[in-house]
Amino acid sequence: MATPLSADRLLEALRDEGLHVVEVRSWRTHNRNHKGPWGPTHGVMIHHTVTSGTQSSVDLCYDGHSSLPGPLCHGVIAKDGTVYLVGNGRANHAGLGDDDVLRAVINETALPADNEANTDGNRHFYGFECINLGDGDDPWPAAQLTAIEKAAAAICRAHGWTQRSVIGHLEWQPGKIDPKGFTMNSMRTRIQNRLSSAPEGPVEPTYEPFPGASFFRSGRSSRVITAMGRRLVAEGCGRYEVGPGPEWTEADRKSYAAWQRKLGYSGGDADGIPGKASWDRLHVPNV
Repeated sequence: MATPLSADRLLEALRDEGLHVVEVRSWRTHNRNHKGPWGPTHGVMIHHTVTSGTQSSVDLCYDGHSSLPGPLCHGVIAKDGTVYLVGNGRANHAGLGDDDVLRAVINETALPADNEANTDGNRHFYGFECINLGDGDDPWPAAQLTAIEKAAAAICRAHGWTQRSVIGHLEWQPGKIDPKGFTMNSMRTRIQNRLSSAPEGPVEPTYEPFPGASFFRSGRSSRVITAMGRRLVAEGCGRYEVGPGPEWTEADRKSYAAWQRKLGYSGGDADGIPGKASWDRLHVPNV
């Protein structure tokens, strides 16, 4: 049992474990707390998304859909091991599960078979959605498995829990199969081993240096522009009907103008052409 981590403490714990973490839009205040309680927290739950593609998966987990509003988890773990924070507070990920399983998690004892769905899991579990089709064929890259291990260990370390506080969705709710492609027992062993030593410490992020205003012109094609567009979408400033892509377009300019306005710029200072100060604050990952 524990008081939920604050947004700052969650971010700190994940980064201290050596994870690359991306903050998505207004994740710090994005939750379902108006629909039910959040906490006390008892454990961490691992899921697979049944999707492919990083940006679309992150957007889905942030926004949700018509029958299940977002956030659908607290963090999305991509194939490359990046963790995208999409929620802080109650999230629609666990659903109803077995009260006997919850008691075992609280007591950190062996898990019983899940054969009931009578207890609110969204109240008590942090949730990580891991990008995978969940068909048993889609591979789990080593970087992604390590990130799952680190993310779960980070929260366990912050709360003083052991690896027994980490479960899969399939161990909570009858009929669920996720995560499919590795066993939770093997993952708990990895988490146990990680918790036996000190955290790695933060990894210094690497960002694209400002390429100069003249870089952003019609006809320019670069992976830097794609990376910039993805960050603009993550910040809630995307004005794309399709994309973003590598070609500099009017949609890029409009999206960047929205970012400039978000930072407080106006008039000619929010014309959509990147400047160094706004670029440095966008944190475009190095490509």
